[in-house]
Amino acid sequence: MNKEIIQTELQYKAVRSSGAGGQNVNKVATKVQIVFVPETSMGLTADEKATLTEKLANRLSKEGSIRVECDETRSQLKNKELCVQRLFLLLESALKKDKKRIATKIPKAVIKKRLDDKQRNADKKENRKFRF
Repeated sequence: MNKEIIQTELQYKAVRSSGAGGQNVNKVATKVQIVFVPETSMGLTADEKATLTEKLANRLSKEGSIRVECDETRSQLKNKELCVQRLFLLLESALKKDKKRIATKIPKAVIKKRLDDKQRNADKKENRKFRF
């Protein structure tokens, strides 16, 4: 994944933010939306593109794009930087290889303890029975 190439392919859009903020909200477009299309990206290899489309299937739109938006701060520039950071975090987490699980043997002491506990519980319940 080449971050410099991907940053040039991002499409930015500034829109008016929702919520509290007074006149600033009504006048200034501080909310930033980023659109990234992994399939047409030159900064990703074919394997990375396939992995992204598989792992981020729920985040992809019908056009195959990923949309990230931010309206946390009142500064458009800071929101733009936060959007880019979030996008790269999302891409890196999706491209991270999962570790293969190594099966381990259950220790004999653990098996013995479990069986002893089961027997103790069974004896306890057996002693509760009413006998003539």
